[in-house]
Amino acid sequence: MSFPVFKGAGYVLIHTPDMIIKNGTTCTVEQEVNPDSDFLKEVGSRIRSYEEVVNYLPNQVYIGNERPEILADKKLPWCEIENKGERRGKFGQIVPQNEFLALMQISDAFELVKLSEEFVESVRPAIESNYPELEPFFGLLKGTDISDAEELLTSHVAQGLYHEDKLVGYVKRAHDVDVNLNAHTMFENLVVKASGVVSALELLRSSEINKDEIDYVIECSEEACGDMNQRGGGNFAKSIAEMAGMTNATGSDTRGFCAGPSHALINAAALVKAGVYKNVMVVAGGASAKLGMNAKDHIKKGLPVLEDVVGGFAVLISENDGVNPVIRTDLVGKHTVGTGSAPQAVMTALITQGLDKAGLKIPDVDVFSVEMQNPDITKPAGAGNVPEANYKMIGALAVTRGEIEKKELKNFIANHGLPGWAPTQGHIPSGVPYVGFLIDDLTTGNKNRAMIVGKGSLFLGRMTNLFDGVSFIAERNQGIAEEVTSISKDEIRKIIAESMRNIALDMIEE
Repeated sequence: MSFPVFKGAGYVLIHTPDMIIKNGTTCTVEQEVNPDSDFLKEVGSRIRSYEEVVNYLPNQVYIGNERPEILADKKLPWCEIENKGERRGKFGQIVPQNEFLALMQISDAFELVKLSEEFVESVRPAIESNYPELEPFFGLLKGTDISDAEELLTSHVAQGLYHEDKLVGYVKRAHDVDVNLNAHTMFENLVVKASGVVSALELLRSSEINKDEIDYVIECSEEACGDMNQRGGGNFAKSIAEMAGMTNATGSDTRGFCAGPSHALINAAALVKAGVYKNVMVVAGGASAKLGMNAKDHIKKGLPVLEDVVGGFAVLISENDGVNPVIRTDLVGKHTVGTGSAPQAVMTALITQGLDKAGLKIPDVDVFSVEMQNPDITKPAGAGNVPEANYKMIGALAVTRGEIEKKELKNFIANHGLPGWAPTQGHIPSGVPYVGFLIDDLTTGNKNRAMIVGKGSLFLGRMTNLFDGVSFIAERNQGIAEEVTSISKDEIRKIIAESMRNIALDMIEE
């Protein structure tokens, strides 16, 4: 059986310090309910600079300049580790805020984004230098008079765009009465689209695939694109494909909260395995609403605001090339409706289903990529070390199945787990941050098998109390295996020739 393969991955982080206060839900809610709070007075002074964000070790891991293992023996908080980082990495880059605001305007197809002339002129050289692929859209980057901005913001007709605490533009609403096209929603959706576009470009760069060969795009972020008659109808995927120049692609959006990317990767693999498409890109932009989510706890503990980046990623799944890691579409785990929400039941369903189908044991998986949240962010907020907690449950499951001894549990976690390094952008940490490293580990590295695990919280939508999750296994490629058939190609040719001969004879006789 010939399985699809992971062919490339791209990752981006966008430093958005002004959006933390102006657009993150923690700060905006606080402005509504407690506008004179000490938190609001202090938060602005606790936001990191772009240089500090670039030097932050987990961010360097995210874009591929460092391996995740470098964090394993580092003492928390990691934000206090002195490190010299680079803007660009093997898998992607860290984008500064001024460039991202310009990218939001370039991504705007309906002239909703307005930027001041001064700001546009200051950022234009960087855009033209760093994003040559977007040259067909450079004409959309244009400055204008924004003297009406304050009036529009006060009347909620527009959402402000800020850089270095200065108003440099705004996003207008797209409809007078449609709440799904108001300025706030259009702002969030343009953040998703712009960060998704940069992620797609990074994937195209790192994989070196011809963009014309991309057949289908699946977008799997957590935002909803639509109007009052079809809220969440989409389509971020096709809009991102358009910007990235993938003229031969179509696409659609898929949603699953934090588990969305894993669902999307399985869907993409199935499409390729079935022969519907040859090359499918899975892409996701980031969520501005989640900026500074745990800022109150970080500040209380003397830390800077660590949720200061919008995240994005893109992954390419293609036909088997005999080289890249294969995705075992026959070894998928899933959290079913009947699984329940008990942690042990969830983990059993996700981890053991795929393994049992192949007669494999938990230790047969070299690396598990679970919810890879950065513990530097989650521990001060009281959520603990999320990846470590997952690995403890997987190890405990291996013990109960008699696959390892209890005394081996600590070594199991160290040998089969990874320290978390991804920003808490909901869907961004869920399994997918490892894919770039997975491709290396299962080709030129010393690993043979990995499992991607995505989990989600469906109860957030207030439609069900169910939990969610899916998983799948990737393996080192053993070379393209042709489907075994009982009839040889020569025999098939003879049958066809004989059939054509008989048809010709019948026609002569008639």
